[in-house]
Amino acid sequence: MSGVLVVIEDRAGKISRISWEAVAAGQKLATALGLSLSAALIGSQTESLAAETSTKFSGKVIRVEHPLLAHYTADGFTIALHQLIQSESPAYVVFPHTYQVRDYAPALAARLNEVLISDVVAIAEEPAFTRQLLQGRLSGNYRHTGSGPCLVSVQAGAFRADAAAAGSAEVTVFTPTIDAAQIRTKPSEPFRGSSQTVDLGSAQLIVSVGRGIKEAENIPLVQDLATALGAELAASRPICDNGWLPMERQVGSSGQSVAPKLYLAVGISGAIQHLVGMKASQCVVAINKDPDAPIFEIADYGIVGDLFEVVPALTEAIKAAKG
Repeated sequence: MSGVLVVIEDRAGKISRISWEAVAAGQKLATALGLSLSAALIGSQTESLAAETSTKFSGKVIRVEHPLLAHYTADGFTIALHQLIQSESPAYVVFPHTYQVRDYAPALAARLNEVLISDVVAIAEEPAFTRQLLQGRLSGNYRHTGSGPCLVSVQAGAFRADAAAAGSAEVTVFTPTIDAAQIRTKPSEPFRGSSQTVDLGSAQLIVSVGRGIKEAENIPLVQDLATALGAELAASRPICDNGWLPMERQVGSSGQSVAPKLYLAVGISGAIQHLVGMKASQCVVAINKDPDAPIFEIADYGIVGDLFEVVPALTEAIKAAKG
């Protein structure tokens, strides 16, 4: 067995950001172990997705094509990937940790008589796969000891999509053998948490507010800063629990995981449950009046001061800079 296979997922005909994060994880694993790298696209007409992937991927792209894969079903994807893995014999299979993967990957692992190491946040030497426990309070390292392929899914935001090395990939086609009688479910609309959900995971700039804002009436102060920056407004759990902002804007272990270029934390102390959702941010700027707040331990830049003084001044400075 050799090689690393990354399973790429598309949403509405576009490759999802978390898939590129999985590619970055797969490349890191392949480089560390000196293994070849390939990517699998599953569907019935994946030409355009394969063309896009081939220009951004330094490895082989495999189009797993069959009419019964036109719409996602757990049975179809499990059967197709099982056959592909038997054909390619990868040592590692890397998935993005999505609702779809959580639906079919455990069944695939069972077919292979292996386990799925899910929701991985880091890959260390040997290799060891790190998962967080108890809402991020503890971390555990897992190693694969089976004789078959090691199946791993990576948490959103744990690896940076822009870390994936670009290249020019060879594109091949694999046609699995699937019978309609094997598909036991009828495809329906993909799962969505809410029709109103804000996709913070795709935001490049985020301004997040915590309990330091004191009252719901003060939220517009931070919203003005977000508007000036052209950023999405997010929050820590207490803000959403109080109903000051909708739950879809919560960042953390029980909210969304984000990886923006800039994460500006306003009045957020930095509880571990919040940090696990934004630790992959490229640049963290924290505003807090408590110099000992945990958020400063991970911040690239920190402002120790009263947010009710700092935020308006920062907002005006940004507006002035924009002219």
